[in-house]
Amino acid sequence: MRFGIISTADIGLESVVPAIVASDHEVAAIASRDGAAAEAAADRFDVESAYEGYEAMFEDKSLDAVYNPLPNGLHGEWTKKAADHGLHVLCEKPLTGSAAETEEVFDYCEDAGVTLMEAFMYRFHPLTERASEIVDEELGDVRAVTSAFTFRMPDGAEDIRLDPDLDGGSVYDVGTYAISAARLFLGEPDRVYAHTHDGRDSGVETEMAGVLEYDSGASARIQSGFETPLTQYYRVETTDGWLKAEPTFDVDVEGETSLTYSVDGDEVTETFDPADHYRLEVEHFAECVESGETPRIDRAESVNQARVIDAVLESGERGEAVELD
Repeated sequence: MRFGIISTADIGLESVVPAIVASDHEVAAIASRDGAAAEAAADRFDVESAYEGYEAMFEDKSLDAVYNPLPNGLHGEWTKKAADHGLHVLCEKPLTGSAAETEEVFDYCEDAGVTLMEAFMYRFHPLTERASEIVDEELGDVRAVTSAFTFRMPDGAEDIRLDPDLDGGSVYDVGTYAISAARLFLGEPDRVYAHTHDGRDSGVETEMAGVLEYDSGASARIQSGFETPLTQYYRVETTDGWLKAEPTFDVDVEGETSLTYSVDGDEVTETFDPADHYRLEVEHFAECVESGETPRIDRAESVNQARVIDAVLESGERGEAVELD
């Protein structure tokens, strides 16, 4: 499959482009608003075509799909424009800034006959797949999940993740992982309560702490932020044991990872060889495009994820619990 890359965003050049290059697929074009930046990126990865302007690249009839790592607030617009040209789209998370827009973008891509997948790379790592398997098959009823992803953004940083017009904020950037993990192990919550704080007077929350509540009595505690040192983990508590893993989301593709779990007091640690979850994500997406199968991160997964994010942000703004239908 021949991919075009929308923009020279760091996550694309540092993680996804190398993953595509390492796979059986090809990066055939890179586009940027800055033609020189596109040329430099194309030279760096020996990509045959560079374009000034995203729509110029969409006209390239040799392309099959695009990867969209634009700022969050531009994901929906440019995903639809790619679909207008018959291009399948692997789009960075969050897919859009609301559940309603997520539904709209999926409708648009379905009408255009193209495959759309939100890029939650951690879901494809053997660590996550094994954790899910252990919780489903070896542990008892899940009663609580704790999940967090935080890092310290430099003081005075001029960062698009602090721009409200581009759907900035810690929830969209890293909190979305914590929410996704809670949903992976507990399913869809019935209500959400969250506290948010803008510690930089930026117009977006730079810290979030929340609780996802379930009518069964189970709950998940989630956290995200730009104000404290790097941490990324989840812990699952069940009626007969627990499972924990750290780091879990943006793991080193060249490093080992591990998880530990306990069943009825018997503790086990499993270690995983280095794995490029970006490459595994790309290969899954391409296989789904070629086979016509529904991606693992499908419409329902992305819409439900967006519904919880909507509720977290609404609760943080209102200062009270938000019910989910």
